[in-house]
Amino acid sequence: MPRIVVPQAVALAALALCTLAGCGFRLAGSAPLPPLLARPYLSLHDPYTDFAREFARQLQGGGAVLAPIGTGASATIDVSKDQVEQRVLSVSARNIPTEYLLVYTVTYSVSADGREVLAPQTISLSQDYTFSEQAVLAKEHEADVLRGQLARNLVSIAMRRLSSLK
Repeated sequence: MPRIVVPQAVALAALALCTLAGCGFRLAGSAPLPPLLARPYLSLHDPYTDFAREFARQLQGGGAVLAPIGTGASATIDVSKDQVEQRVLSVSARNIPTEYLLVYTVTYSVSADGREVLAPQTISLSQDYTFSEQAVLAKEHEADVLRGQLARNLVSIAMRRLSSLK
């Protein structure tokens, strides 16, 4: 009977996977949603913001089937505030802005069966960036990228809070 030889690297990798699976390890952002959020209605003032699109995508990725209307939904997630502000942090000697601060603020709550399951939660994140007149298009693109990253980070925070609901 032939003997099967398993390379050490494969054996160590298999052992590591078994150990991680046994301790309850999950990838970041992959916490399961509670049954209450199996079919939520996402109430948004503007469904086209960075936060709204990413939030809907993450809910669906977490196993939720978004209800098109509030009737028949297992819960309602109301996003009452989804706002991005850009503030001037510093100006040059010629009074031209040289540094901005992006502040992304979101407020949301969850209700089900006429009762409040999660009181309004306000989350705010900010990021500063420099500005240069010589690179206007590049700096506008940088602001768009930062806004998208802030939205993804806000969604991650909201999803962690939602996954803890009972």
